[in-house]
Amino acid sequence: NARQNKLKNRQFNHREAYVTVLHSSEAYVCGAIALAQSIIRTNSTKDLLLLHDEHVSPRSLTGLRTAGWKTRQIERIRSPFAEKGSYNEWNYSKLRIWLLTWYRKVVFIDSDFLVFKNMDWVFHYPQISAAGNDRTLFNSGIMVIEPSLCTFEDLMLKSFKVGSYNGGDQGFLNEVFTWWHRLPKEVNFLKYFDGNHSLNREKIPDDLSAIHYLGLKPWMCYRDYDCNWDIKERQVFASDKAHEKWWQVYDEMPERLKQYCGLSPHMNWRIKKWRRIAQKLSLPDEHWKIGVTDPRQYNLVQ
Repeated sequence: NARQNKLKNRQFNHREAYVTVLHSSEAYVCGAIALAQSIIRTNSTKDLLLLHDEHVSPRSLTGLRTAGWKTRQIERIRSPFAEKGSYNEWNYSKLRIWLLTWYRKVVFIDSDFLVFKNMDWVFHYPQISAAGNDRTLFNSGIMVIEPSLCTFEDLMLKSFKVGSYNGGDQGFLNEVFTWWHRLPKEVNFLKYFDGNHSLNREKIPDDLSAIHYLGLKPWMCYRDYDCNWDIKERQVFASDKAHEKWWQVYDEMPERLKQYCGLSPHMNWRIKKWRRIAQKLSLPDEHWKIGVTDPRQYNLVQ
């Protein structure tokens, strides 16, 4: 019996999972649903685990579980160096992934990703592995980590002493993990980062494994085009081709999941506001001239 239990525990500890984290709002529920569907399409053999706080409603959790996620509630963690009310105020919640000690290895992946090719080979990489963001820095949108209570406690102690260049988890983790292993860029295709101004945003490589959607997310736009084009400062993130690829995954989702990707009156108002501003500024890309056909603009959700 003791031998059987030992064997059972050993198998248990060799499990691996893709993990994402939702906290503070429901803005990324649709993104997480599309992410799960995209991973499942690649015939991945790994678990899908979503960590969430109390701000994710029971209705949304139903949709997330239907999409393929196992869910687990956590308490969020405040970023000590973030400004109150800022977008990254609670980003240190991501550190909870180190507590998933029943997994041998975890690939953390942000909810604004889509996976296009099987990425299970990434689990062969050690901690910490990530794709480069700029020169010596890595992007924390996708990371290979090895859960450990000891590491979690160490990170929590350091979180109050070690600064973060961007106030969020990425800046902090780059300070702590100064030695890291580089994942190929095709697992984290960034539409833009400092230093790649010449990137052709409409040329998506054929061997791409995953796209990381920066700026305004596809589900926060009309499906007709990437609404990052409507905001001058965000045009560096815009790519109609990448936007189109996200909506292709949406189209393949069951109808019961699409309802989680609706537009609220506020989201709809925001898109229209920036379209008007773009028109007033006569932005040269002229996306503001496109006649919008997205039916979501008429079927608003509360």
